[in-house]
Amino acid sequence: MPDRHAATRTDDLRTGTPLWTRTPHSTVAAERTLPRERFDVIVVGAGISGALVAEALTRAGKSVLIVDRRPPVRGSTPASTAMILHEIDVPLTRLGRQIGEAKANAAWRRSARSVGALIDLARRLKIDCDIERKPALYLAGDEMGARALKREAEARTAIGLNADYLAHQALRDRFGLDRPAAILSSISASANPAQLAAGLLKAALGRKARLVSPVEISDMAELPGGVALATRSRAVLAAEHVVFSTGYEHLPQMDTAAHRVVSTWALASRPLKRLPGWLRETIVWEASDPYLYFRTDAAGRVIVGGEDEESSESNSDPDKIARKARAIAGKFAALTGIELGRPAYAWGAPFGVTRDGLPIIDRVPGHERIFAIMGFGGNGITFSMIAAEIVAAAIAGRSDPDANLFRYR
Repeated sequence: MPDRHAATRTDDLRTGTPLWTRTPHSTVAAERTLPRERFDVIVVGAGISGALVAEALTRAGKSVLIVDRRPPVRGSTPASTAMILHEIDVPLTRLGRQIGEAKANAAWRRSARSVGALIDLARRLKIDCDIERKPALYLAGDEMGARALKREAEARTAIGLNADYLAHQALRDRFGLDRPAAILSSISASANPAQLAAGLLKAALGRKARLVSPVEISDMAELPGGVALATRSRAVLAAEHVVFSTGYEHLPQMDTAAHRVVSTWALASRPLKRLPGWLRETIVWEASDPYLYFRTDAAGRVIVGGEDEESSESNSDPDKIARKARAIAGKFAALTGIELGRPAYAWGAPFGVTRDGLPIIDRVPGHERIFAIMGFGGNGITFSMIAAEIVAAAIAGRSDPDANLFRYR
């Protein structure tokens, strides 16, 4: 929602209680007082996008100030189910028709590479967040049937991406799921998103970044030698560059018909003992609208989401959470035969989508030193990794070969 005292939208980024907010090491301490010195970069937003950007910039030797209107890692990041997919919401075959095959192929390849880069980064920094590579199973649904999935698997394989087409009987034999077909790939991952973001912030702070919260940015001005930000408390912050990593609470300057914010819901079960091995090891989603998606965690919880609505505010209705959780659990049981029982956690959240399934990572229109990251789509964490790479390169004066794929549009 617009707020005349805020530079970005102000939304209820989650309603209910996500599992990740109840796990240890899922946030970091922030300072309360703003420093007076000038920084190379100010990062607005202390969720997964801001954490990845701050880590990349401090690794490059930049001085960084991170600010957020909320406590660190307490916005939309804990509402994620953290299915770190390489698969883009718009299938490769369809995206090729939308933006051209060369661009579509490049976007899908970059997404796949970025999952591996994120896993490597988390392990290199020794972040304890249960990150692990997992296969992803993409089921036929009302958006893509068996023949369309077969063409999709062939298109992915042709550009070097692992994609095994499973016909109906093979899918039943391996996974016990009664769908016409599926694509099985080996390139995705899962993690605890709050622990991952907190670990990245700690890495940046260890390189002398500063983190201050709560801070409300109310205005911005680009000057010949840098950027000035005004806060609601009438402080003025100065930096060479600014990166708005505020996700669904985007700058109004970034509004466009190419994207919108909808609502989604998710739940986490109590730990379950007799889960089939494939479910413990595999991320699952479907070619439907809205689509069901699920994974498990190390404790044996099933984390499942869906039931999206075309409204940016529906998720803020607490009365909908129980109803949506029942609907999601019912769809999961109908597909898998597994009853989840009463959920241990259930929540709703806004969710950004774009027409082409790609994020928006670019300079803010009319500005050279101010960037915006909008990691919209089902693989937002993957897109946040891409954004960190692209923005860090741009601030260093280098061009990223894929930057044009994710420009403002």
